[in-house]
Amino acid sequence: MTRSTRIDPSARTHVDAAIHDWLDNVIGPAILNDARAYAPKKTGRLAESLRSEVQGKVLRVGSLDCNYATYVEMGTAPHVILPRNKKALYWPGANHPVAKVNHPGTAAQPYLRPALLRRRTP
Repeated sequence: MTRSTRIDPSARTHVDAAIHDWLDNVIGPAILNDARAYAPKKTGRLAESLRSEVQGKVLRVGSLDCNYATYVEMGTAPHVILPRNKKALYWPGANHPVAKVNHPGTAAQPYLRPALLRRRTP
């Protein structure tokens, strides 16, 4: 005698809903809170700009409106800063205007990768 198993056609919908709920209400907020805690706090703008969102079965955590977020996470190589709209660069405290600045680069200060890779146990 052959036995068969019937799977409820709505099972996929229930599983997808459970995955979405877990991403949106459990793991997403946990990663977001850790990323905010690990972010450097010079002004707090980076930590405040971090958001999480779920689309389908994809969780995104990061910043859309903080243009230096990637540079903080990954660091920068040495580079030259040149003026865009003027002939020279000047800032308060500088002795005189300069034609260029040789920036030594910045060290990475990872905040998002450690939050993503943190071991989480139930």
